[in-house]
Amino acid sequence: MTAASRTFADLYGRSPEVTDSAPGRVNLLGEHTDYQGGFVLPTAIPQQATVSLGRNGSAQHVIYSANLDQTVTVPVGEVGPDFAPYITGCLNLSGVTEGMNVHIHSDVPSGGLSSSAALEVSTLRALRQLLGLDLNDVELALRGVKVEHEFVGVMCGVMDQMASSIANTRTMLLIDTRSLEYRAVAFPVGAEVLVIDSGVPRRLAESGYNERRAQVEEASRLLGVPQLRDVTDLQSIETLPELLRMRARHVVSENARVQAALLPTTDATAFGQLMNASHASLRDDYAVSHPQVDVLVALLQADPDVFGARMTGAGFGGAVVALVREGLAVKVSERVLAEYGPEGQRVVP
Repeated sequence: MTAASRTFADLYGRSPEVTDSAPGRVNLLGEHTDYQGGFVLPTAIPQQATVSLGRNGSAQHVIYSANLDQTVTVPVGEVGPDFAPYITGCLNLSGVTEGMNVHIHSDVPSGGLSSSAALEVSTLRALRQLLGLDLNDVELALRGVKVEHEFVGVMCGVMDQMASSIANTRTMLLIDTRSLEYRAVAFPVGAEVLVIDSGVPRRLAESGYNERRAQVEEASRLLGVPQLRDVTDLQSIETLPELLRMRARHVVSENARVQAALLPTTDATAFGQLMNASHASLRDDYAVSHPQVDVLVALLQADPDVFGARMTGAGFGGAVVALVREGLAVKVSERVLAEYGPEGQRVVP
């Protein structure tokens, strides 16, 4: 029996009380703006995290990851090591006072596709079922964000959990991350999404993610605005020190790119150009790309059937997203990966 085939019943000798799932996401535009009240345009991907739960009558949580073939035992109310905080954070914030048996399986690739948010949202959905929690989908997403902040140590924004909780694979989801208002937005006509994993691993808590957040918070403080969302004139950031000016320039220009993407005149070609500009900004002003990611993005951007491409997610490795001519995503990925090398892997479609 392989690790992935070991079921809840195999491990715990009984069926789970509840099972629930949540998808990963890919973000087309609006990167590193959600913790500054900005606008984002993610969509769900087909891959999901699935969590099964059952009470075990003890004072210990037993948490098994099929992907890692690893079990962690954590006393009720504590956090635990390794991957446990994503689960125990959800259990603790949901008021669980008795031991749980937990089985996790996920086919969401790590690195830019919100595998952690999918794990949190699937766990919280299962807990909502099991405990009858009075949580709507937005409240559930916000609880997932709180898990990241208080238990994982990543000061993320709300996009990933909102997308995992609300988005679907058929449309983009426009989220105003300040008001939490959201609506579905159609993909550009004649285009489809391609996602490729660069093969470069990363971990947010060990990367510059929290550092970037601190930098833009300092920039907004110096500018005298609640958030960089409130800055619409790029000229106004020229008074900032050079590093903070670069970071602020990305956030302000990225918000403008999302707004431009929503114009009725923005077709697939124009949308792709916005994605290309977003990658340049993330690479040069926000400094969250990676040399191998840049190579992969450049290969995609050079393909005649690609409208635009960019890194996606927090960066420092991970996945890239491209908008390609409808029906040609697989062919484009084959051409690009033949040049990029075996470390890359197509994720979507």
